[in-house]
Amino acid sequence: MAEKRMLIVPAELVKRIDDNRGDMSQAEFIDFLISSRLKEETKEQEYATKEEIRSFEQDIKKLLKDFLEFFVSYGLELGRQSPKAEFEELSSKLRELEGNLASEDKGGRAKIKWK
Repeated sequence: MAEKRMLIVPAELVKRIDDNRGDMSQAEFIDFLISSRLKEETKEQEYATKEEIRSFEQDIKKLLKDFLEFFVSYGLELGRQSPKAEFEELSSKLRELEGNLASEDKGGRAKIKWK
C-alpha cells in the first residue's frame, strides 16, 4: 500500500476541490490537476526565455555589425576605383534581375548567372 501523508490546505481550497472533482476522490482530483499542469509545461513554450532573448539580441547585434562592416568596406572599395561605373554596372544587373523576376511566374525561381 502506498504511503499516505496529510496536506493542510485552506478551507476555501477544499471547497473548490469538492465543488469541481465530480466522482473523483480529493486525492485523485489533485493528482489529475498536477499531472495535467505538468503535461502543459512540457508542451511547446509560448514565450522565449531570458537566455533565448539575450542570445537573439547578441546575434542581431553581430549581424548588424557585419552588415555595417560590409557596406563600409564596399563603399571604400567603390571610392578607390571609378565608383560611378561600378555603381551603374551593379544597378543594371539589379534591374535585369528585377525584370527577370517580374516576367517569371510568381511561383518560379530566381536564377543568378555568375561570370
